[in-house]
Amino acid sequence: MNMVRYIVSIIFAVVALGLSAHVPSDYVWDSMSHDSSESMPVGGGDIGMNVWVEDGDLLFYISRSGAYDEHSTLLKQGRVRVSIPGDTPAPFSQRLNLNEGYCELNLNGSKVNVWADVFKPVIHVEIESAKPVSPVVRYENWRYADRRFRKGEGRQNSWKWSSPKNLVTTYDSIAVFDRGVTFLHHNPEKTIFDITVEKEGLDSVKNRLWNPLAHLISGGRLEGDNLKFSGVEEGVYSGTDYRSWNFSSSKPARKHHFSITLHNRQTPDIDGWKAALDSIKGQVNVARDRRASRDWWKNFWKRSYIAAPVDGDSAVAGMTRNYELFRYMLGCNAYGKEPTKFNGGLFTFDPQHVNADNAFTPDYRNWGGGTMTAQNQRLVYWLMLKTGDFDMMKSQFDFYLRMLPNAELRSEVYWGHPGACYSEQIELFGLPNFMEYGSKRPPYFDKGVEYNAWLEYEWDTVLEFCQMILEAARYSNEDIASYLPLIESSLIFFDEHYRYLASRRGSKDLDGAGKLIIFPGSGCETYKMANNAASTIAALKRVTGDYINYLNSVGDTATAKWNRLLARIPEIPYRELDGVRMIAPAKSWERINNVETPQLYPVWPWRFYGVAVSDSADLSLARNTYLCDPDALRFRSVTGWKQDNIWAACLGLTDEAFALNLSKWADGHHRFPAFFGPGYDWTPDHNWGGSAMIGLQEMLLQCDGERIFIFPSWRLDKDISFKLHAPGETVVEASLRNGKLEKLEVIPQSRISDVVLPDGLKL
Repeated sequence: MNMVRYIVSIIFAVVALGLSAHVPSDYVWDSMSHDSSESMPVGGGDIGMNVWVEDGDLLFYISRSGAYDEHSTLLKQGRVRVSIPGDTPAPFSQRLNLNEGYCELNLNGSKVNVWADVFKPVIHVEIESAKPVSPVVRYENWRYADRRFRKGEGRQNSWKWSSPKNLVTTYDSIAVFDRGVTFLHHNPEKTIFDITVEKEGLDSVKNRLWNPLAHLISGGRLEGDNLKFSGVEEGVYSGTDYRSWNFSSSKPARKHHFSITLHNRQTPDIDGWKAALDSIKGQVNVARDRRASRDWWKNFWKRSYIAAPVDGDSAVAGMTRNYELFRYMLGCNAYGKEPTKFNGGLFTFDPQHVNADNAFTPDYRNWGGGTMTAQNQRLVYWLMLKTGDFDMMKSQFDFYLRMLPNAELRSEVYWGHPGACYSEQIELFGLPNFMEYGSKRPPYFDKGVEYNAWLEYEWDTVLEFCQMILEAARYSNEDIASYLPLIESSLIFFDEHYRYLASRRGSKDLDGAGKLIIFPGSGCETYKMANNAASTIAALKRVTGDYINYLNSVGDTATAKWNRLLARIPEIPYRELDGVRMIAPAKSWERINNVETPQLYPVWPWRFYGVAVSDSADLSLARNTYLCDPDALRFRSVTGWKQDNIWAACLGLTDEAFALNLSKWADGHHRFPAFFGPGYDWTPDHNWGGSAMIGLQEMLLQCDGERIFIFPSWRLDKDISFKLHAPGETVVEASLRNGKLEKLEVIPQSRISDVVLPDGLKL
């Protein structure tokens, strides 16, 4: 697509789309659900609930960020069941009010609101009826006793496929009091951390390693002024036995309220944990907190949006609706200590409804709770730059920053050089997952490398999070000073380690041109034993170059060593197939192990090539890679973490990008359409939704230096509107209708001169 510079004063058209006042539409069901797979996500702050009504009962699962057990399973905090008597038939509805972040139900003639406080870890359930009623509230827990692991169940945590015999998840402590019940899971002193340290040969520095799992308490308290304990029952739900602590109403009333206060704390002191619960409860003011939380959600939606007109193309409307629903799910963990997990976030449900062979407890998710697959995780966070959700990125950035000392100790112990070594399948505490590290390692194998055909030498994904940090500063002038040690140590590792390896193969630590030799390396999990993988080279060039630019922008002149590093980074490799020149996956490689396309990483996320890249060496080279590389064609898909929809958009392949993104945004297999997956991972598949969000954003807005490209890969015959963020604290709002630009607003106004529109767009 040819692009022309478009310079004009802001168009203050008042259009039917009402862009500045865009409010997301409620999502409504008018019938009850059959099981937890037909649940609706509700949450806020760092709390997620799966809410559904089954056989007349309201049920919801409780999840909270950071609630890890001793095996690094991300535990549900239980299930709540509410029965509301009603003697006359009444219409049923379940409404997710996106704009204000709560769920409203009409159930048996009563109105029920379920919501989470954005600023305190508290869930509220409010019931209002025209005449007095007596609801029954049940707290249900399947960890009422030690639970022995079943075959395959270890995939929910760090044991993966090889749980030892007689391994158990230890029981929760559950205690009833006058008006409610307290529940907690208290990790023992010895956890999977200790097993990992021993297996990976780090006992000599164990006392220096950060351990977030020992004595961690997660849990909370359910209570209500009008509740009284009525006994304990046992039952089975979705194949899992549970115990239920039941509470009836002390007296009939037209209004009822109960709350669930949650708290995570690493301490051996249970009384101190309970005192913290009391402190949180003492800060609650329901009316004030409800208003504050709803205001937060309304402001959340004002940051950005992508919307289709009511009378527009139904396919586009489906894309934008699912975009909003998925962004809501991400917003529910805005302020979690831990980042939103790629394999379900806070909204996993009974696993047999994802895979009938996984008839495990509701705690189950494939690929672990505390283990992070960085290639997948990054797709959940790149999108937040353009949505303007910079505050939500902190959880992911802090995740890596907390692990920095442990990552540096790995380099020190194994190789005796500085720099932080972050692996791909990384634990909450910054070490490789010990099963992925290799349980049958030869004694001669390098102790710092995972003995794993997929993961060996894959260390470059940390650079994407380093780049996100730099981009957050570029987009919104975020203060990133605390993250500079992470960026520097991550870059230092590659320089130190590959010079270290080269010096042990020969007398020189650089090649004949004075460049690093990135070998052995890895092009994602796919091109193994790679020499100068394109994805790694592009990452090092971009992060080092942009870090130098950042230092210059803040007046830091200590850039000499970073300029020397930049000069040592080799060039992105190329190859020619059947007379067509294209980006190569690497200079050389020994085998293909997976189905990723790292030869397109120089397009995205590293942006050396693209329709909006002014100094792109050769756009046709990148397009050749997308269109002609036999592996790229063979691996093409929209499933899960696949990124072809993003690359097509970045390369200006408009029809291809539209078709791929349309398919990517198709409703998931479950009742809630943004429960995508399982893809390669689990349901809900958050890296599926994340890559879909990025692809849609890239069709509408791309940036290069000061230039802002509007609709660079969007079909101009499809009506749409958006409000997205760009670098330089810039917000762009535009609408396209009937092939005509009906509205364009840029804040600050001075940035209007940087806007570039596609050739042929009619005003």
